[in-house]
Amino acid sequence: MNNNDSPSTMTREGYDKLMAELVDLRSTGRSEISRQLEEARSFGDLAENAEYAAAKEEQAKLETRISRLEFQLGNARILNSNSLDASRVTLGTTVTIEDIVNSQNYSYMIVGSEESDPRSNRISSSSPVGQALLNKTVGDEVHVKVPRGVRHLKVVSISVTG
Repeated sequence: MNNNDSPSTMTREGYDKLMAELVDLRSTGRSEISRQLEEARSFGDLAENAEYAAAKEEQAKLETRISRLEFQLGNARILNSNSLDASRVTLGTTVTIEDIVNSQNYSYMIVGSEESDPRSNRISSSSPVGQALLNKTVGDEVHVKVPRGVRHLKVVSISVTG
């Protein structure tokens, strides 16, 4: 998640996913917290009621997440895949890279931090690999410092999905 509350650029898929989360939190999340608070109130004295305090803390976290999502979605700039240029790596493009050391190929979609999910091959443009690949073209090579050392990568292909 983008911690600085600045407007962000995201794919339509990422926007829709965050919108679904917001709708769920507003309905199901709030209902569940309300139920927990009611149940905790039934235990009596609220001053010494650990369940009530825990439910209030969860409510605060939920409302913070809802507020953050409302801000991000309200200020989001959605990428138009029709206007993306596949001649260089940019936000919204999918890049296939070769790890030159082990001759393995990997494909990643470059996305904003809100959509980043490395397990789904979606890496943030602000991650070390994402930053190193931005604006590169097919054939370019980069050296990227990552937690496990330095990776030597070559851009094999760039595509636009959508």
